[in-house]
Amino acid sequence: MPTADRTTDELYQALRENDARPYGRTRTVAAEELAEAAEQFGDPKLLAVTLMHLQEAYGYGAEPRKSPVVFARLLALYDEQPDVFDEALRHSLFWRFKWVGNALRAIPEVPLTALRQWLTEMRDRYEKAGLGLQPYYGQSFQLAAHTGEGTDLAYELWASRTRTPLSDCEACETCERARHHLAAGDDERALTVWEPVLGGQESCQEEPARSVSYALLPLLRTGRADRARELHLTGYRACRRNPSMSGEVGRHLEFCALTGNEARGLELLAENRNLFEDVDSPLDQYDFLTGVEVLLQRVEALGHGGLPAAGPAGRTWTVTDLRADVRGRADDLAARFDARNGTTAHTGRRRARLDRAPLLETLELTLRTRVLDDVAPAATVAVPVADLPDSLPALIRRARELERDGHPDDAAQWTRLRALVAAPGYTHPDDPDVGPLDRLRADLLSDEANQAADEDRYEDAAALMEEAAALYDAAGEPGAAAVDRAGALVARAETAPQDTTDATGAQVAALTAAHEAIVRLKDETPGLVPYQEARLLRLRVTALALRLQASRDEEHSAPVLAEADLLHAFATRHDLTGQISGALLMRASTHALSGDLPGALAGLDALLDGLRVDGPAWHLPRTLGLRGRVQLGLRDARGAHESLTEALRLAAAQPAPRSGTARLHADLAQACLGLGEPDEALRHLTRSAELDLRDGKRVAAFCTYTDVAHLSLDLGREEDCIALLDSVLAEPDVVGGEVDDRLVAQLRLTRARALHAADDLGAATAEFAALAAESAAWDDDPGAHAMIAAETAVLLAESGEFSRAREAVDQALAAHARAPRYDRISGTLRELARLQAERQGPDGLADAHGLLADAGRIADEARAAGHQATGRSLDTALAYEYGRVNTYAREYEDAVTALEKALALLGEPGPESETAAEWAECVRFAAAVEGLHQERRHDARARLTAAITLLTAAGHTEETAELAKLEDRLARHT
Repeated sequence: MPTADRTTDELYQALRENDARPYGRTRTVAAEELAEAAEQFGDPKLLAVTLMHLQEAYGYGAEPRKSPVVFARLLALYDEQPDVFDEALRHSLFWRFKWVGNALRAIPEVPLTALRQWLTEMRDRYEKAGLGLQPYYGQSFQLAAHTGEGTDLAYELWASRTRTPLSDCEACETCERARHHLAAGDDERALTVWEPVLGGQESCQEEPARSVSYALLPLLRTGRADRARELHLTGYRACRRNPSMSGEVGRHLEFCALTGNEARGLELLAENRNLFEDVDSPLDQYDFLTGVEVLLQRVEALGHGGLPAAGPAGRTWTVTDLRADVRGRADDLAARFDARNGTTAHTGRRRARLDRAPLLETLELTLRTRVLDDVAPAATVAVPVADLPDSLPALIRRARELERDGHPDDAAQWTRLRALVAAPGYTHPDDPDVGPLDRLRADLLSDEANQAADEDRYEDAAALMEEAAALYDAAGEPGAAAVDRAGALVARAETAPQDTTDATGAQVAALTAAHEAIVRLKDETPGLVPYQEARLLRLRVTALALRLQASRDEEHSAPVLAEADLLHAFATRHDLTGQISGALLMRASTHALSGDLPGALAGLDALLDGLRVDGPAWHLPRTLGLRGRVQLGLRDARGAHESLTEALRLAAAQPAPRSGTARLHADLAQACLGLGEPDEALRHLTRSAELDLRDGKRVAAFCTYTDVAHLSLDLGREEDCIALLDSVLAEPDVVGGEVDDRLVAQLRLTRARALHAADDLGAATAEFAALAAESAAWDDDPGAHAMIAAETAVLLAESGEFSRAREAVDQALAAHARAPRYDRISGTLRELARLQAERQGPDGLADAHGLLADAGRIADEARAAGHQATGRSLDTALAYEYGRVNTYAREYEDAVTALEKALALLGEPGPESETAAEWAECVRFAAAVEGLHQERRHDARARLTAAITLLTAAGHTEETAELAKLEDRLARHT
């Protein structure tokens, strides 16, 4: 808040600080307070500066009603005290005549006569000041384009004139020219005019984001879909949530609607929900709302009007409800503009947008391509009891038969039965074959428990199994009760305490105990029928197999194989085909876990032969999936790809929750990477994550999305990575704080790295700084905070904010003291020193040397701790960095001394040396300093000749190439 005792220097500093804030209410309120505070000083120049700051906040904050009022004060001040306005302020004042024209056009209550009077005022002022009139004609053209009358003449009067210092920037004028051709229906000419902006040669604060939004549909119409996709990703990110670019957001929503990306459109709408309230410009509202309606109209036409949609805050909206509201508001705005202008231009433009047919059936915009069915809430199954009065016993018997055989179709039967039992008025059939209601309820609980186990919700699974067992006991089914109790024992063991000092040992003990308990349970349970006894044997094998998986102890493999043999013999004796193949699959898995991959593959091949002849067919996808994983382990990517592709094809015929396709897609992604097909790998990984998400395995899904993001970043697809993570981070449970904060932080960290790679340094630095602040509270993981703070420091230094970089690296050092990260912290300190010396030269040398001294202490600590650096040793890397820092600071003798120290530490490379390239680089750098900066060319050439001779003799001929180039260069200048 403004204070009476604030000095002018403090006020100017506050202006600078506010200028660094993004446009929006926070910046605008601060600008209002600063303008109010400036009036207390009686300093007209200070007042002019603060008023201009305030007008800018209104202009870029989508508040056009207030901009002309502020400018009127500025103009009055100029008329009263023109000497207050130096050349820069005067230029800014006359520039803002255009801002006022733009603001007045955006308000339908301003009469057309007032708009024309303002243009006359602008022309008179420009002529009186001796200024060129091209900007005036530009405003005249924009008014004509707005009203839809006289545009061709107005365009020629503007476009044929020479630009002046007060003309709009090249990028903005390019956009206006291209839009004129676009309005005339000439897509090709518009795109040709736009190319310097779309290609990045011309830009400003609002460009190329504005041009991109208009160019998307012309690009599609002219067959440039890939270019449109690329520009959608970069352009949308530049305007998202920005009130002054709400029209641009609306056009991106329209683009989604017309390319089969309605689900992404709804996602982007939710991300921009603030624009319903934050946009005070009627013209921008009209533009935004029309784009929103195009999207909602398309979603409703596809039969999804009942989907939830993000509309104005304060109520829950469906697509249909929101479309009706948006249509009413946009129609009203169009009518008000047309009434003011005396034309039908805005109503006609709106109707043209709403009448457009989709331009493409589908266009893959992001890695996470989803359709409306993917975002629709799961339908509740409701089966009226009256529909199946006679077949209910048959339905129960069929479900139990399928469940006994392990057939995946049992899931659909249990789902139908669950709905029937829960329906009001349910009457259980009086049928001895069906048994009492408690038995059916136990069946349903058992099925629900299996689903929970499939989703890794072992605590829930165990509780449900124990509840089912009690009901089975009450129904007189001790065998079924024993099977569920055994399942609960295994599920409980899966949740053995992980917070102990020996978590693996605790789980091994729990699984051993579970196996022993199941052995006793089988021996003590009377009346077991064969399929129940086989299940108990299978659970015994499972407990021991999980123990082997947890311990990776080869001694634990033999007991698994023995139990699998026992199960196989029993199942063969009783002709239980499902359990026979299950036992063989367990044997193969055990061989794989024990490292015997050839043995596992042989067993799987034999099993597959049997399954293809005798069945059960539903075991084929799982068996092929394991075969594919074994082939990956054997580095047979082609074979793995074939196995996993067949597994996916067969799994498609199975019920989705039981098909295991998420794992198959993930494994197939690894096969694709092995075959050099990264784009295909990305698609399979993304599909795997989406399936896990749909099946409720959200942690697994988010972990896979992290892998997708890393891979896309490694492939240089930064915009794909950012768009994917924006989508994932917008998931309701992520926004609501229901997902583990470390997992979310990992997603955000990857996004920040992608922003950095995409050269969006400001956004990357802001995200890193936020993560560094949050991770400071991770008392249980100081190492993670050290890494994040270190990365933040480098980005701040790249932005030239060296004092903040020093603060961040100090945080990293404090965290490193608790959880050492020698390589990363040393590398960060060296990088900060290099950046400071590079940017500041001699002025930054003292600070750079301070950072290198800290790196020296880290190297000493690492040496004392016996740490082995990854890659270059910390000492040689430090000596080399002293060489670079001193060179940037023009301390050339010290630079050479440091580089010679690095050479001494490395030692002369022999034939088997792994440091030859590093040694050669040190020689090259030292020679460059000597020969180019110190002009000691003879010494430099002698150093290079000796090094080339030594490297050649040792067989490191590739390392001599750069040395020879420098030697030749020095020879030419001798």
